[in-house]
Amino acid sequence: MTAIITEKFRLHNATQFYESFSETSKSVYYMLLGKATPFTSATSGGTDSSPPTPADDITSEFYTWDQTIAGKNIASGDVTFALPRRDWTNSTIYDMYEDNISSSNLSSSGAANIYDSTFFFRTSDNRIYKVLDNNSGAAYSGSEPTSESTSPFAQGGYVLKYIYTITASEQTKFLTTDFMPVSTDSTVSAAATDGKIEAVIVTAGSGYTDGTYYVAVDGDGTSAGTSSGAIIGFTVASNTIADFGLTSGTDTIVYAGGEGYTYGTVTLTDATVFTDVTLETAVSSGDMSNGSGGAIQIIISPKGGHGNNAVNELGGHYVIMNTLFIGAERDDLLTGNDFRNISIVTDPTTYGTSTVASDSTIRQTYATQLTGVSGTFTADEKITQASTLAVGKVVEWDSTNSILYYQQERFSDYGTTSVGAYIAFSGANVITGADSGATGTPDATSDSAVTLANDFTITFTDGYVTPELEPDSGNIIYIENRSPISRATDQTEDIKIVVEF
Repeated sequence: MTAIITEKFRLHNATQFYESFSETSKSVYYMLLGKATPFTSATSGGTDSSPPTPADDITSEFYTWDQTIAGKNIASGDVTFALPRRDWTNSTIYDMYEDNISSSNLSSSGAANIYDSTFFFRTSDNRIYKVLDNNSGAAYSGSEPTSESTSPFAQGGYVLKYIYTITASEQTKFLTTDFMPVSTDSTVSAAATDGKIEAVIVTAGSGYTDGTYYVAVDGDGTSAGTSSGAIIGFTVASNTIADFGLTSGTDTIVYAGGEGYTYGTVTLTDATVFTDVTLETAVSSGDMSNGSGGAIQIIISPKGGHGNNAVNELGGHYVIMNTLFIGAERDDLLTGNDFRNISIVTDPTTYGTSTVASDSTIRQTYATQLTGVSGTFTADEKITQASTLAVGKVVEWDSTNSILYYQQERFSDYGTTSVGAYIAFSGANVITGADSGATGTPDATSDSAVTLANDFTITFTDGYVTPELEPDSGNIIYIENRSPISRATDQTEDIKIVVEF
């Protein structure tokens, strides 16, 4: 038994994922930043210059939560369908659209699947064109196309079809060096005709009588303004059939494309081919049996017609998510340390509840407000609370408000005692920095609310505050390790993640 997963299955999954950001019972997605401490062989493996490959296991999910510093909700406007980026360059051979590319009918570039081929390209002004004919595999030779005609047009020796333009906002948000956003142009879509024939592949043959001929397409389509359905006009010159183009009398052309075709054939051998386009009258006919080797192969358009649904017909089984981490946004996105891990979690809950979180940004560290501070705590240093045996690490020290942001991880000597017990920081017990020697006592005598630099408030209960998301809630669906990226209050991280289905 043999089987395949089709392109439509990939598109279906991509669509379901895309729609999950905006549908009525939508999922909630957060992009998380974490891992402030260096990668080392003794702890997480790898190095900062060569980060380890994340493991797809349960332990890695727990560690990802332990390391998370902050996160941001991925809104529906932060997501789009995408395609591999293929930029137009003159003197380049592009594939052409064909309805039957496979291992037994490879594209010009050798692709065995139309969606792996180069049958579309992006110009410098972000217009996307589909190649309907590539001049028998020749290189494009001419100026960069700019037409937005809803009809096919000839340029550079090719026949092209304008599909859509990437908008300025889409370019800023979603265009990367390897991928580009894809969307359907409503004008192009409205002009598309389902099952219309707009291209053919010509085999020249030899020995035919010169002249101009017309032939009806045999198939399951119907007419669209002509009584005989689709009609192909072709020219024989120097006893060979002219290549496909758009000029009547000098090229083989689609004189009338019809509609509704899912298959179509043109028979030349022993066929009667009319020299008058009014095929019904049969007033003049030319017998093509005097030549041989010629053929006109009908190219079937995608469902809905060329340009009807750019995502489907160009193979948009990719989804791009874009998130901007802007300085210390809402005072949740801490800027006093770096990060090495990016992850995505679905439907996490608010700390201590079963309610799915909804805040636009979240702070995922613990924090305590200290009194009687001596010295300055430093980022990434180990902190201890001798009276409780709690151990952690500093993420950021806010000397202005005497707030110590920290984490307790489950590996190495951070977050565990020598016997491996996890103990939370608590009470008015002195906290000491292992490297700086700084000390401070949590203000555990009363609750307090502190207004931070951007007018957001952090509320302490008995001197402490928990992360905003419940650790280990939801599902981690993406983990990426990378070299360290330092944050700053005047800095924005523009993170784009592409998911292929």
